[in-house]
Amino acid sequence: MNCLITRQNLHKGLAAVSASIPTKTTLPVLSNILFEVEQDGIWMSGTDLDVAVRVWVAAEVKEQGSITAPGKKLQEIVRELADQPVELSTRGDQIELRCGKSHFKLNGLPSDAFPTLPEVDFEDGWSVQGGDLQALIKNTSFAVSSEESRPILNGVLWELRDGHMRMVATNGHRLARKGVAAGSSNAPSADFIVPPIALQQVQRLFDSKDTLEVAKSGNHLGFRAEGTEVYTRLIEGTYPNYEQVIPKDNDKFAIVNKDALASAVRRMAVVASDQTHRIRMAFESDRVHITVLTPDLGEGEDELELSYEGEGIEIGFNAAYLLEVLKYMSTEEVKFTLKAPERAATIEPVAAEGEEAEDYLCLVMPLRLLD
Repeated sequence: MNCLITRQNLHKGLAAVSASIPTKTTLPVLSNILFEVEQDGIWMSGTDLDVAVRVWVAAEVKEQGSITAPGKKLQEIVRELADQPVELSTRGDQIELRCGKSHFKLNGLPSDAFPTLPEVDFEDGWSVQGGDLQALIKNTSFAVSSEESRPILNGVLWELRDGHMRMVATNGHRLARKGVAAGSSNAPSADFIVPPIALQQVQRLFDSKDTLEVAKSGNHLGFRAEGTEVYTRLIEGTYPNYEQVIPKDNDKFAIVNKDALASAVRRMAVVASDQTHRIRMAFESDRVHITVLTPDLGEGEDELELSYEGEGIEIGFNAAYLLEVLKYMSTEEVKFTLKAPERAATIEPVAAEGEEAEDYLCLVMPLRLLD
């Protein structure tokens, strides 16, 4: 192979693909990027066998061909090259780079040693707006579980319906659910359990203005737009019925300023236990008392004004989970719904007057209060 490419295009392609390369692997070829030089450009691909990224970069092609070469090393070299055209060529299993007076040769591996990327037929897929997908990923994926004992909860549930789509994630202690209106699609309704690492790549590589094609083939899901493709292995199994855990009968309601509450919870978290992060919240008609008592450290108390309906209630929460949920609320005020000290609480954004309410709900399980 032999081609001429701008340094910017080469660096952009390498940066896009390098993030999919595993940091540690027993298969040397997975540390490499696959270069496939075709008529008027290069396909660059990287994979860790679960998630694959493939990008198209324009180039002036003299000779077609393919090779795999060390991804991270190439990226580091190209980052430091002068801003001049780069000539890429191969000699046996070596890739050569020439740029101005710089000349590098790196040992590669033959392209047939590289894993075959999933074949996904996008003809029967869905069309999704990048901005909608970005919002769903951002507002839910933080809540996935990292425990290996329940692999289903290590993924984000993505429900695609005609005219609507929704993502849900939970680790059993907190849950995030967000829905958005979606354009009509001829594709059938579907549910996928997607690894969060794949969604991070989608977030990173696609723009909110992009219209993405999404399709499933076997146990793989593919995303593509504007010469960029992401493929991921799906998590197999049935996602728990999350609707069952979202309380429908919470009869106590509090509306509070999000930033003021987050600030107070952060202050209390300083004195909370490193193990449980437990804080106590006592809701009354026009205020909430927040207290923390950690025997080997000390205690703290704070108070916030809010509007509250219902009988007074004292409830314990993990401060870290509360702060995480509040971070993703986009409105000035949030609404808590509560039932009892041992029942789940929900938190939702409160839309400003005249604005449409978001379809977004987070749930936090309480912590048992110690007398």
